Amino acid sequence: MIFKSLPLSGAFRIELDRREDERGFFARLYCREEFARHGLATDWPQLNTSFTRMPGTIRGMHFQRAPVAESKIVRCLRGAVFDVMVDLRQGSPTYGQWTSLDLDSDNRCMAYIPKGLAHGFQTLAPDTELLYFHDTPYSPGHDAGVHYADAKLNIAWPLPIVGVSPRDEELPQLSNVEPVTT
Repeated sequence: MIFKSLPLSGAFRIELDRREDERGFFARLYCREEFARHGLATDWPQLNTSFTRMPGTIRGMHFQRAPVAESKIVRCLRGAVFDVMVDLRQGSPTYGQWTSLDLDSDNRCMAYIPKGLAHGFQTLAPDTELLYFHDTPYSPGHDAGVHYADAKLNIAWPLPIVGVSPRDEELPQLSNVEPVTT
């Protein structure tokens, strides 16, 4: 695995280190020792998947508050997404800033989203499926988010927005979200 730091501290793009031959390739998706060497979470008690039919759909920007703040690994199994992280960590020099990366079934990259970052994405292709690893099980009482269209964030979504859940439409603006302690 090849870990590439993103502009938000603790966030990574993880690329496959492929061993290729005429049959195809083999690569590790996860190695506890390599994740630990990078100071990342190594226990993943919950895995989720999402399937989104329409390109332009937005899901997010979600996070969980302490004491069950979560880190995530996200990988696109089918289709493509514009994957976004927003730094909500109290005292962070990049508080309120966002970064993005393209995840798709061709590049097979993963995003590592540390505790204290909100996460969301916009689908770029029809019938897109994501796989999520969570280091903390979902806790409805600690679920939170920030509005995907907040003017202060000014996220440059690449496609016209065609679908957002009612829940995500009701998420607060960044100015109404308390910084996250992790």
